[in-house]
Amino acid sequence: MKRNIILIGMPSCGKSTIGVVLAKALGYRFVDSDLVIQEQTGKLLSEIIEEQGLEAFNQIENEINASLCYEKAVIATGGSAIYGKEAMLHLKSIGTVIYIELPFSELQERIGDLNARGVSIKDGQSFAELYEERKPLYEQYADITVYTEGMTIREVVHLLKEKLS
Repeated sequence: MKRNIILIGMPSCGKSTIGVVLAKALGYRFVDSDLVIQEQTGKLLSEIIEEQGLEAFNQIENEINASLCYEKAVIATGGSAIYGKEAMLHLKSIGTVIYIELPFSELQERIGDLNARGVSIKDGQSFAELYEERKPLYEQYADITVYTEGMTIREVVHLLKEKLS
């Protein structure tokens, strides 16, 4: 197994929740890259997007993700991490990238308020369009894809441990 496990996927697919439980199960540290961005900038994701725009946010996210340096960590990335080429190449070099895949219908049920969550979405773009835009990028960067529809967190963690061993 590589040194770290990096979780990618759409907002609300469960990266952070799965990440915490997986980290505990492996004895790893848990890192939420969205929280690292908020820590380093002193702002909420939604504030960065509101004040500086989407492009600036994506650039900040790319730079911070490209500088993450951990050993034995489960890193849950923001859903838009895949827009940062440098970040994704870096993350792939320090760990195994896992795409947490869920069907669009289930994501839509879970998502809630996109703006309050600080989701990187263009003006006028629907959540469905965002899903279609991102899905090929998640697939491109993933070393492993896990389809988690109808699974409990415990079942997902068990499956991931199997796939990683």
